[in-house]
Amino acid sequence: MDQALPALVLNSEALPGNVMNETPTNQASSAGNSGATQPTSDEQLMLAFSKGSSYAFEELFSRYKQPIFGFFRRRVTESAQAEELTQETFVVLLRTAARYEPKALFRTYLYAIGFKILRAHRRKAAFRATFFGQQNSAHDPSRRDATESGLWVRRAVEKLEPMEREIVLLREFEQLSYAEISDLLQLPLNTVRSRLFRARSALRNLLEPPVEPTPKDAPPNSAQTGEKT
Repeated sequence: MDQALPALVLNSEALPGNVMNETPTNQASSAGNSGATQPTSDEQLMLAFSKGSSYAFEELFSRYKQPIFGFFRRRVTESAQAEELTQETFVVLLRTAARYEPKALFRTYLYAIGFKILRAHRRKAAFRATFFGQQNSAHDPSRRDATESGLWVRRAVEKLEPMEREIVLLREFEQLSYAEISDLLQLPLNTVRSRLFRARSALRNLLEPPVEPTPKDAPPNSAQTGEKT
């Protein structure tokens, strides 16, 4: 991910006028120049951004551009697609900033936007596959370039039930807490825990090589036992 998005979207005429001010990014804000403390937590930054702070958005973009890119990269085939969806996520964040309410952690809010964009992307891919004969590989991680071991893991993850696969990705790769996953997927907390346990057990079985029976474990044949066929 590059640094182009803030400069691009901060000057967009499509954005609500009451969301962004015209403060140059190199000046941050008048509060910063006067010695006032800048907001530091994600939630404080988002609230500041919703009131017009361009500094706050740039800081959030800096913190989350790579995590959100990774979120999409693990779910779509092409790196360029992942980058496009990442930028779209932050554009939606810009456009909905005025309606933000800190009812949950900011990153849960941001990943929820990403999920909606991902679902829309998959619906479009399915439509193209149905009506234009294009192969729908938008959410097939097994087709990416990878080392042999990484490909093995991705193929194992792809064999999980869709909801369990999503929980594993959110927990192991996005590092979301159980509570955040519960909020994001709208599942009871205990369901998240039980499905994650089940998914991890299934992955363990998929990733462990099958145990070949040793000669002493093999069943005796008729010649060894003296049985007649």
